[in-house]
Amino acid sequence: MKRFIKLILTLTLIASTIYFGYEKYRRYIDNPWTRDGQVRTQVIQVAPRVTGMVTKIHIKDNQHVKKGDLLFEIDPSQYELKVKQAQARLKRTLEAAKGTKIEYERVKSIYAKDRGAVSQKDLVRNETNYFKSLADIESATEALNAAKLNLSYTKVYAEVDGYVSNINFQIGTQATANRPLLALVDEHSFWVFGFFKESAIPHVKVGDKAVVTLLAYPDTPLKGTVESIAWGISHTDGNPGSNLLPSVKPVFQWIRLAQRIPVRIKLDPLPKNIKLRFGLTASVMILDHDTKTKKPNMVQ
Repeated sequence: MKRFIKLILTLTLIASTIYFGYEKYRRYIDNPWTRDGQVRTQVIQVAPRVTGMVTKIHIKDNQHVKKGDLLFEIDPSQYELKVKQAQARLKRTLEAAKGTKIEYERVKSIYAKDRGAVSQKDLVRNETNYFKSLADIESATEALNAAKLNLSYTKVYAEVDGYVSNINFQIGTQATANRPLLALVDEHSFWVFGFFKESAIPHVKVGDKAVVTLLAYPDTPLKGTVESIAWGISHTDGNPGSNLLPSVKPVFQWIRLAQRIPVRIKLDPLPKNIKLRFGLTASVMILDHDTKTKKPNMVQ
């Protein structure tokens, strides 16, 4: 009886192994699948909007920051000086406009009482000077606003929640306007690119469910959805060579290598133990219509 029970258990174990092995094999055959996947996210190149010497750095490399956190500061002295100069220019313009307005009002009053006392030419000239003084006030006001805006740019803040990376500058570095100083990895925009062979693309549709397995977390497959499929890729053949003629690489006619088309996967909410990083390697399986309702197996 014991031998019979052992035989039954052994046969059951073998049958289960064969069944699950077959199911796993069938999933690989029936569903588009690739090992050529990669985690991506939006990476913001943080650049100052004004030029000047870095005087303070408030973050460390690979530090987590929140939107609005102060990253670094640029020497504000020259921009504070420009604000003061703009304020003085506006004050001078306002004072000059007062005299112009008084003169215009005087001439206009005289002309209203006695048109012969003031020529039309003098009236027009004073009116023009008055409206020009108003335009000068507006111009000086905008110059002051611009100076204040540039002063505010001497403090650089994080635009999104994420992680700062590649901090290779220090206090005393001469920062140049619009030239990136560090990278900010957005923690809320991660997705996965699966690079599928072109022969598999006809079997992939937007909205299909996907299973993503990261090399860093092989025991925790992630769920996702096909968000989009790329409409084109670049090709090296045909680019102009040194003599402006097309540069075409030789290929073996009996070997046809399938091109890889990027498929963008939007991930479902992640388990708490998963920490995504830009560039992580991933395997991606697209579930066909017959298997979408089944529980996905782990992708190797």
